[in-house]
Amino acid sequence: MDRHLSARLAVCSLLALSLGCATERFRYEDDLVHTERPGYADAHAHNLRTPDEMAAPARWPAVKLPADARIVDLTHSFGEDTIYWPTEKTGFVLQEIAEGETPGGWYYASNRFSAPEHGGTHLDAPIHFAENKTTADRVPLARLIAPAAVIDMRIEAEGNPDALLQPEAILAYEGEHGAIVPGTIVLVFTGWDRRWNDRKQYLGDDKLGAAAALHFPGISEAAAKMLAQRKVAAVGIDTASIDHGPSKNFMAHRTLMEADIPAFENVTHLDLLPPRGSLVLALPMKIEGGSGGPLRIVAVVPGNRLQPQQAAR
Repeated sequence: MDRHLSARLAVCSLLALSLGCATERFRYEDDLVHTERPGYADAHAHNLRTPDEMAAPARWPAVKLPADARIVDLTHSFGEDTIYWPTEKTGFVLQEIAEGETPGGWYYASNRFSAPEHGGTHLDAPIHFAENKTTADRVPLARLIAPAAVIDMRIEAEGNPDALLQPEAILAYEGEHGAIVPGTIVLVFTGWDRRWNDRKQYLGDDKLGAAAALHFPGISEAAAKMLAQRKVAAVGIDTASIDHGPSKNFMAHRTLMEADIPAFENVTHLDLLPPRGSLVLALPMKIEGGSGGPLRIVAVVPGNRLQPQQAAR
């Protein structure tokens, strides 16, 4: 046995004993994020499922962050003003259970919360629009933790609130920044997050219970097909949906999720990410059987790539 693998197995055994867990769980590559193998910086295609069983033993977590890296929060906070789809009957509700000094003399606070799956910064699991596809709790970590490609379509969005990402924009991105390889998380940057605090500006309409007059940018069916062909890990956007506001057939959702590709919606601060070079970690609430759920998404950005993006003119 390779001495490095032997050492790792020994460490795993010790962890298993100390934590009371079985080493067998590490056989499931969906639970692993592996950064050691060549090509990770370009996008770890090896993180996606592969029939190559012999590759599995080399897949072990080994994340080393650059000393000058910064972690950028791409998540809107959840609260009473969090934006949910207009047809939802409730939003995010936080109810106080206890707050203050206990009879024993110490401070104690506790709340309960409730919310629809789809609202605020959240995950759309593939089953949201594709029957028998992956549920929220079974989305592989390799689709949630991966290098990012940030496609800037702010210029198109500024001129048209119903703008759609088109294949030409993807090809232009690749011509300038290199190919979008399998295993990449693609983030579509419209700049719409700056409208977050104004429901009407963000959605195009502030009527509750109706979704017929929404206006915000999204992803075209043709672009969704191109991203699916590239076997991307996931797709995110800084608007309320990967389909634009006027959509009635939700072809971006249907196309990507039929390919078992999850989506992240209502992300923010994409202006702080470079076109490529950052590592995204998108960790949703692990809801068993869920079609989505609240998402905490962050990006690790190398220190030499921290300058805010300037929109191309």
